Amino acid sequence: MLAVSVPKAVGERARLLITRFGALDKYHRIIAREDEIEIPILRELADHEIILIKEMGGTIRQLSEEIDRDTFYDPMKDILANLDMPDDHIGKIPQRWEFMGNVLVIKLDDSIVKYGKHIAQVYARILNVKTVLWDTGGITGEFREPVHEILFGQDTVTTHLENGIRYNFDAARLMFSSGNVDERIRMASMCEDDETVVDMFAGIGYFTLPMAFHTSPSRVLAYEKNPLSFEYLVKNVELNGVGDVVEPYLSDCQLAEEGIADRVVMGYVGTTHEFLTKAMRILKPEGGIIHYHETCPNALADKRPRARVMEAASAEGRMVKNIQQRLIKSYSPGVGHLVLDIEI
Repeated sequence: MLAVSVPKAVGERARLLITRFGALDKYHRIIAREDEIEIPILRELADHEIILIKEMGGTIRQLSEEIDRDTFYDPMKDILANLDMPDDHIGKIPQRWEFMGNVLVIKLDDSIVKYGKHIAQVYARILNVKTVLWDTGGITGEFREPVHEILFGQDTVTTHLENGIRYNFDAARLMFSSGNVDERIRMASMCEDDETVVDMFAGIGYFTLPMAFHTSPSRVLAYEKNPLSFEYLVKNVELNGVGDVVEPYLSDCQLAEEGIADRVVMGYVGTTHEFLTKAMRILKPEGGIIHYHETCPNALADKRPRARVMEAASAEGRMVKNIQQRLIKSYSPGVGHLVLDIEI
């Protein structure tokens, strides 16, 4: 039986990443050693998955000890037992879903939409959530807003716990991507002591909170121009006790103070490249690090993001010392969500 072996310090991040791959073996226990953990997996990992594991110091090997997990519970058995639907539609019910605290988000095949409220009621009872949302249109618009319809319940405000951070938000009106979990966890270990960080697209605190909570920057200036996101950003700063570090600004990041940052986070996708020159100016004159996110067709991934960085740096008279690029997730068919760690 195969396992991923990683240092203990990144164990939770690795577990969440393997879960996102759909490769976590829930029938056998994770083995904890003195300095490492072994996470059992169901299959051989793909090349791009192995790259992400190796980036966190992990290896693939045989599981040293197979211990059954007696407490594993498969909710699909109870869900299927409680659904009152024709047999030829049962196979179309959601096999995957997204938890956001105690709110559940599901997608429905067109053929079973008419059973949506019944399905949601069953899922809510079996999975113990207060509200079920139907993802009808993905994420849209400048503010990256979800298009959801309530199928069960009324209250869509939730608190999602991840990596020790509490994110409070309205799941029907604000985005929270579970696919970005490993990047949020990675950012929790990126800051050096006493750095000044500028988060240009803070949202509800996706990257601001892990940096402020798990590391020791002197300041994190968090810019967000969506009033609703900003409202929850302020709440989350207080909720996580990082008000002495985080300075939230309801503002377009194009108005951010320049020449002050050791590190700039650009955790937005769509038109992020248009803000690269501003990010260069936000850095201190002696330079620093930019974490630049981009969605890019896979065929252009080796060239376009780097070309945009080099063009922006040249326009601002900056020198690019090093670029590390990694795939966060598949964004859509043939398109990847990438992040570039750029040393300026």
